Amino acid sequence: MTSQEVAAKEEGASGAAKDYRDPPPVPLIDLPELGQWSFYRAIIAEFIATLLFLYITVLTIIGHNSQPDPCARVGLLGIAWAVGGMIFVLVYCTAGISGGHINPAVTFGLFLARKVSLIRAVTYMVAQCLGAICGVALVKAFQESYYTRYGGGANTINPAYSTGTGLGAEIIGTFVLVYTVFSATDPKRNARDSHVPVLAPLPIGFAVFIVHLATIPITGTGINPARSFGAAVIFNEEKPWDDHGIFWAGPFAGAAAAAFFHHYVKKAGAANAPRFSKKCVEGIIDLVSDWVQC
Repeated sequence: MTSQEVAAKEEGASGAAKDYRDPPPVPLIDLPELGQWSFYRAIIAEFIATLLFLYITVLTIIGHNSQPDPCARVGLLGIAWAVGGMIFVLVYCTAGISGGHINPAVTFGLFLARKVSLIRAVTYMVAQCLGAICGVALVKAFQESYYTRYGGGANTINPAYSTGTGLGAEIIGTFVLVYTVFSATDPKRNARDSHVPVLAPLPIGFAVFIVHLATIPITGTGINPARSFGAAVIFNEEKPWDDHGIFWAGPFAGAAAAAFFHHYVKKAGAANAPRFSKKCVEGIIDLVSDWVQC
């Protein structure tokens, strides 16, 4: 085979990669997966991963607050590194089992994009919330005095900021995270840019790290309803529960916005990209207009 033929063959292979199409959307209700062991293994993986995530992150926060010498504390930078690094590790470990969601907002965004079924999305969220509760409960069991004294790692809005600011921080922070998840795991991008290896957990972990640097002073950084819920359940004080609504509404809104942007704006030119009907677009515009007026 001549060099020209080899080059033509490689060009054809490259063209095939560029013509890659996304797999079809998963069924909304995928009953057959209930009979598969891989489904239950994925649920267990999400439970364990979220348990470990909450255990490490809450323990880091309490350890930071418990140090009398400011120079001995890890600081906000250290907390952000711990959270982002733990996400990197856990996504790397569980991506091949459950997809490495570890966050109901991520699961919600992938559900809206029809990457997971409704059954899987709901069971993942339940497993994540239970794992978060168990992870924080372990911290309290091992260090109850420090846990109670230093706030239990619960998310609250800083009194210096308004509820609207806190909600906005959660929406934008979750948008950054979920948009990164979509981009890092896009199979079409991986096929097109196969010469540029991308380890998906790395940008996802960095996204979590960066968002924490920006929003810890505002809300303590939720961007993960399971993380906020688990800490609120075990700490069980009035202030975390008063602010708790934004740690569900913000992440879910940010995840929905990321799913919309990735699939209906960024990939609008793709032949197999989902389409919104005119009626659906008009409904969204009316909904946003009503919300702004309120």
